[in-house]
Amino acid sequence: METSEAPQDPVVIGVPRETVGGERRVSLIPETVQRLTGTGVKVVVESGAGEKAFFSDEAYRSAGAEIASRAQVFGGSQIVAKVQAPTLEEVAELKPGTILISFLDKGRDIDAIEALRKRDVVAFSFNSVPRITRAQSMDAMSSMSTVGGYKAVLLAANAVGRFFPLLMTAAGTVAPARVFVIGAGVAGLQALATARRLGGVTEAFDTRPAVREQVQSVGATFVEMPLQLEGTEGEGGYAREMEEEFLLRERKAIHDPVVKADVVITTAMIPGKRAPVLIEEDTIKAMRPGSAIVDLAAEAGGNTELTVPGETITVHGVTILAPFNLPSSLPVHASQMYSRNVAAVIGLLVKDGKINLDPEDEIIRGACLTGLEVKA
Repeated sequence: METSEAPQDPVVIGVPRETVGGERRVSLIPETVQRLTGTGVKVVVESGAGEKAFFSDEAYRSAGAEIASRAQVFGGSQIVAKVQAPTLEEVAELKPGTILISFLDKGRDIDAIEALRKRDVVAFSFNSVPRITRAQSMDAMSSMSTVGGYKAVLLAANAVGRFFPLLMTAAGTVAPARVFVIGAGVAGLQALATARRLGGVTEAFDTRPAVREQVQSVGATFVEMPLQLEGTEGEGGYAREMEEEFLLRERKAIHDPVVKADVVITTAMIPGKRAPVLIEEDTIKAMRPGSAIVDLAAEAGGNTELTVPGETITVHGVTILAPFNLPSSLPVHASQMYSRNVAAVIGLLVKDGKINLDPEDEIIRGACLTGLEVKA
C-alpha cells in the first residue's frame, strides 16, 4: 500500500507595522503579496501595517495575506520583513532562528546588530548587499536613493525662491536656476535628472572619474576639478574614505561651483563612516542670499560645516535643509520599490517551499550580518 507524505507547511513571511517616528513605508505591498502567495508562501500582515502608505488591510486580504496581531506576526513568522532597523524591543519579540530582512547599518545600528546576534536571529541587511549584477533586484539602497534624489530637488525648488526653468515673459527673460550636485551616485544622478526636467542648468562633481559619462547621460556637465582622482573608488563602486589632505583640496576645488549655484545638493557618503564635510562656512557665506543647500548626507552627519541633521536652518542668507528619511515622504512608490527588493530577497532565501540559507552564496554571505553560522 502506497503512503503519501504529509503536506509541507508553507514558509510564513511576517510584515509588522513600522514603529519608528515618521516612517510611512511598509515592507511588502498587496501587489507583491499576491505574487508571493502565488508561489506557495504564506504572508501575515500586522493590522494597519500599510495604512500610512495608503494600503488597507482589506487590500492585503484580497491579495491573499492574513491580517494578524503584532505578536502573531513576530511569533509565527520564519521570515520577518521590515523597513527600519529593529528596535531592541522588536528584537526581543523575534523568535531565535527567525530571518530578519531590513536596513541595518553596521556603523550606526551596532546595538541592534549585537542584540540580533545574541538572539540567534539571521539579520539580512540591505545596507550590505554586494553590488553585483545578480543582486541588482535586491538593491534597496539604490531604490531609496532614487526616491531621495528626486524629492531633494522638489524641496530645493520650494526653498530657493526662484524659478528653475528659463522663462520668456512679458516682464522679460528669467534666467534658469543653476543646480550643482556633489556626488553622482544613484541619488545624485536622480537629482540631476529631476532638476533638468524642471528646467535647471545642471552640473555635478564626483571624486570617481568613472561616473563622468553617467553625469553627462542625464544632460549635466561634469565639473572637472584640479585633483588627483585615481584611487577614490572603493569596494562595490562606492566612494572610499579619503585622507584629510585630499578633503582640504576638494573643499577648495568645489568652492567656486558652489558659490555660483542657486541650489546645491550634496550626497557624499562613505559606507559605515561619518559623511565627509565638503562645504565650509566660508563657502556658504560667499553664496548668493536666497540660495539653498539640500544635504542628503544628514543622517550620517552631513556634508556641510553648518548642517544641523534633521533640521532646516538659514545661515548667511542660505537655506540649509538636512532632512531625515526622505523616501518615507513618498510612501506609495517608495514602498512599491522596496517591496520588490524584499520579494527578490525572499526568492533567494526560499527554494521549493523551504528556506535555503546557503552560506556559500555570495549575496547571502555578504548581506547576513548575524546568525548565518547558526543556520548554516
